[in-house]
Amino acid sequence: MREPLSVFSAAYWRAARAEFRNVRVLALSGLVCAMAIVLESMPIYLLGPSLKIYFSYLAVSLGCMCYGPLVGMAVGGVIDSVGFLLAGYGEPYFPGYLITAILSGLIYGVMLYRRKPTVPRLLVTRLIINYGSNVLLGSVWKAMLYGKGYLYYVSTGLVKNTVLLPLEVFLTWMVLRAALSYGLDRKYIHNAVRR
Repeated sequence: MREPLSVFSAAYWRAARAEFRNVRVLALSGLVCAMAIVLESMPIYLLGPSLKIYFSYLAVSLGCMCYGPLVGMAVGGVIDSVGFLLAGYGEPYFPGYLITAILSGLIYGVMLYRRKPTVPRLLVTRLIINYGSNVLLGSVWKAMLYGKGYLYYVSTGLVKNTVLLPLEVFLTWMVLRAALSYGLDRKYIHNAVRR
């Protein structure tokens, strides 16, 4: 794990911007896009087309831990756009989900880039994404698309995201801990950078 920088410092954002020049980061971001699109194309349906469980967040969180918020935002946009083109399942394209995907890449990147993925950090990350992005924003998008009303989607989203929160935190922690113990970032992504 590289030296942590404050997210409020200019050095942090310069380091995040410099990731676009790292060929290994770009290769990893392509792999993350592919993994996330595959995982997103296999959702588990709970109550019709509007309530699904995805596991693409595992690939996105792994990538954002290695390449940061700026590449994470770009990857989120690619995953949403290409994922829709490859596996839209007859649903209409809606740009609101693009905004949510970009915001999720930003949140994962800010919370995990150059940071140790501890359970409290992952819990805060998932709380922001689950209740901010998924429940508040996602309910707006679903109400606009499916027309059952905002409160219906908020209530179903609250139940789903609350029930899944412990599982998502645990699975994310397991994946990121395994990546760190294997030395993914240190050995393969940033090994040419001497600090």
